[in-house]
Amino acid sequence: MIFPFTAIVDQEEMKLGLILNVIDPNIGGVLIMGEKGTAKSTAVRALADLLPEIEVVKGCRFNCSPDGPFCSDCIERVNNNGSIEIEKRKMRVVELPLGVTEDRLVGTLDIEHAIKKGEKRFEPGILADANRNFLYVDEVNLLEDHIVDLLLDSAAMGVNTVEREGVSFVHPARFILVGTMNPEEGELRPQLLDRFGLCVQVNSLRDKALRVEILKRKAQFDDNPEEFHKKWKSEQEKLAEKIMDAKERLKSLNITESSLSAVVEITAELNLDGHRADIVMLKAARAFAAFNEKDEITREDIKAVAPFALRHRLKRLPFEDLSIEAEKLNAILERF
Repeated sequence: MIFPFTAIVDQEEMKLGLILNVIDPNIGGVLIMGEKGTAKSTAVRALADLLPEIEVVKGCRFNCSPDGPFCSDCIERVNNNGSIEIEKRKMRVVELPLGVTEDRLVGTLDIEHAIKKGEKRFEPGILADANRNFLYVDEVNLLEDHIVDLLLDSAAMGVNTVEREGVSFVHPARFILVGTMNPEEGELRPQLLDRFGLCVQVNSLRDKALRVEILKRKAQFDDNPEEFHKKWKSEQEKLAEKIMDAKERLKSLNITESSLSAVVEITAELNLDGHRADIVMLKAARAFAAFNEKDEITREDIKAVAPFALRHRLKRLPFEDLSIEAEKLNAILERF
């Protein structure tokens, strides 16, 4: 059994970053940075219990949405039958091992079968499992470069194409990327860093009462996991219901001119590349407002999520300490 999400002591920033991505998967995932032993992996794995069901094409190995885009199998199914059936599946957290091979990640084509039988046989990889699910990479800063390149391609295009000897197979690969890392063990490539919609920071708790509570809950869970789950069941159900309500509210939540201006008011003062920070901040603020049962985005919502969307995009000039840009961000938010 996995430790319940709601039983994790404190670390509210990390939990919120994950929840916002469940409410709106288009935020683009979250990078969780922090010291070892701060429940990073525990929180991501525990999130699986709170994930909602989604509509998929019945029998599809790639969780294709009934609205498309479709994999090669579903395209063939539509061409043959003229229609598709729909079923519901619960979203999952799919883990990507550090030592994963290229074939295990993208999948493989059986060329021998194609030559002998004249038909394609595709063995799905991790990207197939991850489509419309959470893709979790622990110690993401230690991934090999060629695997990072494949992830970047899939994240940018939203599809995975495998070609071997003139035979090809295509399937959608729209995943919510979640990475955890300890900054002391090395930095993350800038190209991959920018692909994470949000970045949250976790630290060891210094409060003695909270540290005692961590020990208490961990001991209770280790001694009797089933009983511990029963104890937290109602809290888990309340949070899952609140997330589902927020997902519904998201569709009708107003984006006003004042909220757009407020986002730009913050980003225009910072040395940022592109407009991804503005877009992500607006999406995160909207999800945060929906989670707090509001009808429109307020300045308080934008201020609350701004550090998540901006801290990993702050750009330092040559010989400049990154803390200078971080201080500038804090000063902007204090005036905001």
